[in-house]
Parts: sequence; structure tokens; C-alpha cells
Amino acid sequence: MFGLICRQVLGHQARQNILHVIKYLTAAGLTSQVFSSNILVQGKQSFCSSSSCQDDEVSKAQTAQKLNQQPTIFSKIVDKKIPADIIFEDNQCVVFRDVNPQGPVHFLVVPRKPIPGLSDVQDGDELLLGHLLIVAKKMAEKEKLLDGYRLVINNGRHGAQSVHHLHIHVIGGRQMNWPPG
Repeated sequence: MFGLICRQVLGHQARQNILHVIKYLTAAGLTSQVFSSNILVQGKQSFCSSSSCQDDEVSKAQTAQKLNQQPTIFSKIVDKKIPADIIFEDNQCVVFRDVNPQGPVHFLVVPRKPIPGLSDVQDGDELLLGHLLIVAKKMAEKEKLLDGYRLVINNGRHGAQSVHHLHIHVIGGRQMNWPPG
């Protein structure tokens, strides 16, 4: 199914980027069922729309552990040890597209500082947190999310945080539902 979607809707460079990410995730033992038939394609955008994708993230969060000494997949992306579709970076953060998008536009704003989660921020992190929100806003404008978007910060097991490196999801390009989750 993934190969079919890849060939039909993605350009050559996008296919290559995705295949590189899959290769590294597989090598790192981070894939089990990476792709399924729950991926929708709208024009040239694809995203997961079923509850099974959300259930996957919840089950990952249930088993995820804070590994304070080991780098996360996001740390490896920030350090450019594994590839990602990076759309912005500065000295405080990196912004890249989510490999499991939940909407036509879905990217992550990740601080370079390896903070495990929102519960772990310190009083001195106020400027960094403000910077992350400003970058999220500017990138949403650049991505033409003029009708609105949603910011999500998952925190802890019950918050469905599956990667213990603070990050902000920016999701848009479709009508969001309420209440979330």
C-alpha cells in the first residue's frame, strides 16, 4: 500500500526522503507496523484519518520511557544523524514535517535543547518556550494555514507522548473537531 501511495502521489525527492526515514527507523528498531491501509490521500497530501492511527500513538505512549541519557529520534533529527523534511531551523529549534501526518499540513517544532516533556521545563525556559510558539505561528503563516490550525503538546503517558523530547505539533489544512482526543 505504501509503495503504491509513494509512486502515485509523491515526487521523487519526497519518496527518497521517506524511504531514508523508513530505513533509519527500521535500523533503529522503531518500526513495527509503520504503514497500514488507514492512510488517506487528498490530492498530493496524505494523512491518517482513522482511530487506529491514534490508537497506535496511544499504545506507543504507554510503552515509551524517558531515557534521560539516550538520544531520542528527535535529537537525532536535530543533530542531522537521520534525515527529515526540515522546513526551518535556527539556533534554538528545528521544524520538520511529521512522518505520520494527521492533516494535510502537519509539522513539528522541536527545541534543540533536549527537554523530555512539558513537565520538565524549568523557570529559565520561558524565552525558549515563547520562541517555539512564535516559530509555530510564523511557519503556519508560511504554510498558508490562513483559516486556522491546532497546536498540540503531548505530555506524559496519558497525554499520548510517544517521544520524550518536547515538541509542538502544528496541524492544519482541514477542519479540526472538538473536543480533541
